[in-house]
Amino acid sequence: MENTKNDQAEQDARLKSKMSRIKNKIIVMSGKGGVGKTTVAVNIAYALAASGLKVGILDTDIHGPNIAKMLGIEKKALSGTDSGIVPVEVMPNLSAVSLALTGYDPDQPIIWRGPLKMNVIQQFLSDVIWGDLDYLVIDSPPGTGDEPLSVCQLIKDVTGAVIVTTPQDVAVLDARKTVLFARQLRIPVLGIVENMSGLICPHCKKEIDLFKAGGGENAALGLNVPFLGRIPLEPEVVASGDDGKPYISRGRETKAAAAINDIVKKIVTGDA
Repeated sequence: MENTKNDQAEQDARLKSKMSRIKNKIIVMSGKGGVGKTTVAVNIAYALAASGLKVGILDTDIHGPNIAKMLGIEKKALSGTDSGIVPVEVMPNLSAVSLALTGYDPDQPIIWRGPLKMNVIQQFLSDVIWGDLDYLVIDSPPGTGDEPLSVCQLIKDVTGAVIVTTPQDVAVLDARKTVLFARQLRIPVLGIVENMSGLICPHCKKEIDLFKAGGGENAALGLNVPFLGRIPLEPEVVASGDDGKPYISRGRETKAAAAINDIVKKIVTGDA
């Protein structure tokens, strides 16, 4: 029992030490699945790194770890040293950690209860050699369950949460719950992102309100939290994720790219 207590104390100390070298820790959350949360998280991380900042991205979605696929690094693997776990380098300023980078079979379901998931997340935070980072972007699974709760309890100084929703009522309803979840845990809400806010027709370039519009902004107004912006749905955004190339990396001058860059600017400056 004494050894167990000592081991836990040592891991807690490592976690505190690792997190002290990271200036900003941002958790990207959503109330429900299918709103493009991981796409938003990947593009935020890539845009921050492309601006010259040192960035890490941590995938805490144990059951559906998709960050490796979206960053085009799914064939790479984490490595270990005597000092800890070495993250996979995506580009000079961006490194990533995900369960998908541990060599597990992507076709096999992960059937784990809460305590085991929390142990893995704690190991990713305490044993990964993150180094000195300007930002750690944490992609959490949908909802307010074990994974986001573990992150928020383990990291004592989370900079804030970015809440991703789509415009329709059912998604906004769950986004409101996520804002209240963050508040109960005393996590600042950096703002709400309204994703898939209008479909840009690839032929006529007109915008179609496929999932309605304005729900995320109205929720932000009603909850008195910042509204970070709308990202329209463009076919190339979907293709970019499947190709393992973050949309923002393509350098396109489109409404979606402009929206992502504006959202990142607001996150960095706090001007929303």
